[in-house]
Amino acid sequence: MPHYHKLGEIPHKRHTQFRKADGGLYSEQLFSTEGFSSNYSLLYHCHPPTEIMKVDTPYSVAPNVAEEKMLSHRSFEGFKIKPMDDFLESRKPVLVNNDCHIVLAAPKQSMKDYFYKNADADEMIFIHEGSGILHTQYGQLKFGYGDYLVIPRGTIYQVEFENDQNRLFIVESFSPIRYPKRYLSKYGQLLEHAPYCERDIRQPQNLETIDEKGDFLIKIKKKGIMYPIHYAHHPFDVVGWDGYEYPFAFSIHDFEPITGRVHQPPPVHQTFEGNNFVVCSFCPRLFDYHPQAIPAPYNHSNIDSDEVLYYVDGDFMSRKHVTRGMITLHPAGIPHGPHPGAVEKSIGARETKELAVMVDTFHPLQITREALDIEDGNYVMSWAE
Repeated sequence: MPHYHKLGEIPHKRHTQFRKADGGLYSEQLFSTEGFSSNYSLLYHCHPPTEIMKVDTPYSVAPNVAEEKMLSHRSFEGFKIKPMDDFLESRKPVLVNNDCHIVLAAPKQSMKDYFYKNADADEMIFIHEGSGILHTQYGQLKFGYGDYLVIPRGTIYQVEFENDQNRLFIVESFSPIRYPKRYLSKYGQLLEHAPYCERDIRQPQNLETIDEKGDFLIKIKKKGIMYPIHYAHHPFDVVGWDGYEYPFAFSIHDFEPITGRVHQPPPVHQTFEGNNFVVCSFCPRLFDYHPQAIPAPYNHSNIDSDEVLYYVDGDFMSRKHVTRGMITLHPAGIPHGPHPGAVEKSIGARETKELAVMVDTFHPLQITREALDIEDGNYVMSWAE
C-alpha cells in the first residue's frame, strides 16, 4: 500500500509505553510482508498475539497437479465448480506455478467457527457473485459484485456472506501484490495517467476491538499444509493501528479504460502486478475511433507469458460461445487471436460491454485435476473454420 491509514487509538510515538485503563501494557505488533525493508503497519493488541493453547493435526491442501507441461489452448467452465458450505473447502486451485495460484471458489456459508491466515501468499479475491463483509484485525471491508479484495499475506480474516450465492476468482501471489510501478510517482502517489486513483481505494473501517478470552481456532496455510492452531484470545483484539500495510478493496467498475484511435495493447488494462505476473481489468469502453480501425484484437504470439482470461459478464467480440465464469488459457509458445469471423464482425462497432479479469504469468502454468473436471475439450479446435 502506498498511502498511510490509521484507525482506533495509538500512542504518540512508536515502540513506547501504551497502557490500558488498568495500567497494563497493550502489546505492539509490527506487521510487514517483506521483513523490515518495505511497507509495514503497527498494531496494538489487548493481549500478546502469541498465546497458543494447542495445535491440531496439520493436513495437506496442496494443489493436485495433473499436467505439468502442455502446449495447447484450453478452456474451463468455472461455474461448474460445485458450491460447498465451507469457505476454505470450496477453494479449488485450477492453474498454478511457483509465482501464483489461480483458484475458483463457490462458498455457501460465512466463516463462523474459525479464522484464516495465508502465511504464504497475498490474496486477490475477485467477487463475481455475492456480497458481504471482510472482517480483519484492521477493521471491516464491505464488498459486492465486481470488487477486488487485496489481502496481504499473514492477515487474519473472516468472510461474512449475505447469502449462499457466491462465486469468487482468487489469485494467491507468493510475492506482494502491488500497484503497477509505472502508475506511481517516486513518492508512491498514483499519477494522473493511472486508470484509478487513491479515491477509488477503499480502506478498512469500523475497527471493532473484541477483548475476549477463550479458544479461537486460526487455520494457517503454509507451504501447502493447513495448520489448525488454537489461541487463547480473540485475534481481533486490536485497539488501534497505523501504517501502509493492510487489506483494501477496489471495484472493477471504478477502473477507467484507456482507449485510442487504434486498438490498444493489453498493458493499458493492467490493474495490479506481482513478481512474474500481472492482473488486468477489461471493462466496458468505447472502441477505437480511427475511421478504418479494427476493434477486435490482433493475433499475437505468447512467447514469454501464459494468458489467463476469466470472463465475468457482457459480450466478447473476439470469442464464440463465452459463458460467465469461463476461463481460457493461452499458453506461451503459440499465437492466439480472434475466432474466425470476429474481425470482420467487429468493424463498425462503437463500444463493448465486456467485463473480464486477465492474469498474465511469465512462467508456465500447470493444470490441476479440478481444472480437468471442468474443461471444455473442444476449445482447442475452435479456430478451425
